[in-house]
Amino acid sequence: MTMTVADIRGVRPGSGSALAVLGLSDTDRDRLARELAGLAAPGADVDRASTRCHQVFAGLPLDVLQRILDFGRHPDTPGVALIGNLPVDPVLPPTPRDGRPCPDKPGYVAEGVLLGLSSLLGEPVGMLSEKEGRIIHDVVPVPGGERTQTNQGSEASLNFHNDIVHDPVGRYDLANPDFLVLVCLRDDHERRAVTSYADARDISAVLADDVLSTLRSPLFRLNAPGSYTRQHAGGAEVLSDPVPIISGSRAYPEIAVSANGVHAMTSRAGAALDRLRETCRSVAQPVRLEPGQALLINNRKGVHARSAFTPRYDGLDRWLQRTYVRRSLWTIRHRAAPEAGRRIHL
Repeated sequence: MTMTVADIRGVRPGSGSALAVLGLSDTDRDRLARELAGLAAPGADVDRASTRCHQVFAGLPLDVLQRILDFGRHPDTPGVALIGNLPVDPVLPPTPRDGRPCPDKPGYVAEGVLLGLSSLLGEPVGMLSEKEGRIIHDVVPVPGGERTQTNQGSEASLNFHNDIVHDPVGRYDLANPDFLVLVCLRDDHERRAVTSYADARDISAVLADDVLSTLRSPLFRLNAPGSYTRQHAGGAEVLSDPVPIISGSRAYPEIAVSANGVHAMTSRAGAALDRLRETCRSVAQPVRLEPGQALLINNRKGVHARSAFTPRYDGLDRWLQRTYVRRSLWTIRHRAAPEAGRRIHL
């Protein structure tokens, strides 16, 4: 096992919000590869596949396993972690063009890595308004979606945001994932795409008290995710109830920002929102994902963004796989859609 923070801009060793970087040994990587090589397509029985992948990853050395578990369970740990030297699929088909699962993928090592890491953080969950409720999301550039604020985008930078979930109760930050796990199968042609993470602790430390106080007031309305507005509102905005952007204690703040737009309800709130965006850019920690790497993102401790890149739609475009992870499915049981599957929610 190796631990390093070298070559990661913005890391502040000793800071609770610093990027955690963990690299597996070649021995551990090769064992994972062998044990995941025979994994069947996980969509047929996600619970069984997740359990098997959990079993495989539970065999990691104790220090490695604890670092991953600690990332998910403690308030004072970093909000983002990069894990390297993971096994990869020996053969990859062309990158799918429509964001749907590849029907002829010859193996499922990447899916096994995704489910194994996810199972250490909590419970992978599907939302019917996102990727039709699938547990494993193929995040790829999609023709026609190049400039959207969604995971289909490419040529426009994706704004700093959390992955949120529309909820008729008016709050979009309650049923959202606690974590995202991203596994890189293929990077973009020019290797330009960068994922950046801005931790609410770092943001709060930089902001002036009056700006922070405004951001902690219910003066903002989040727009529902683009996937929801596209499917259910013809692209029109569907705004939340008035909510604060930052909440919780000063030591352990939570932040909620929608990629699809935030409406400030006063001029003071608008100025605070502008300052927040500037601050996110200034404190963000950038990571360029490569095959064999995974990014663990706490979806409550911070916000993330993605830089622009140029797709070619030639079968070799950037291809990530993603899961939404909840620490528990119990707290969103009111959104369960049992006819679609035990892990699928409205």
